[in-house]
Amino acid sequence: MIYRRKTYIIEPSFIEEFNALFNEILLPSQLKYGARLIGRWMINKNEENTEVFALWEYDSFQKYEEIESKIKQDEEHVKRVQKRFDEIGRERIKKVLKEDIKQEFIESTVSRDRTILSSI
Repeated sequence: MIYRRKTYIIEPSFIEEFNALFNEILLPSQLKYGARLIGRWMINKNEENTEVFALWEYDSFQKYEEIESKIKQDEEHVKRVQKRFDEIGRERIKKVLKEDIKQEFIESTVSRDRTILSSI
């Protein structure tokens, strides 16, 4: 197994729209192609910054790449994302995303069967 942690730093004023984008558009496509979401959380860092991060599980890095390729080739998904970006405003998105999106691949130090994930 391999895990992906994806982290965003955004303005608190954008949290509601950002979570709606994730839940309504991004998450369904990820699940459709086989990504497994472990969870998604947020931390209010201060009045200007909220950190949002998700942890995903994949069978391998190759499987992650296959899933991402399928999502990028899904024309309906791409249209939904572009439409939502246009509705939000691309300049606004650039403003409220405070830093580059951070993505890290991590490995567990505990076997999966000794975690809560074993019940999934």
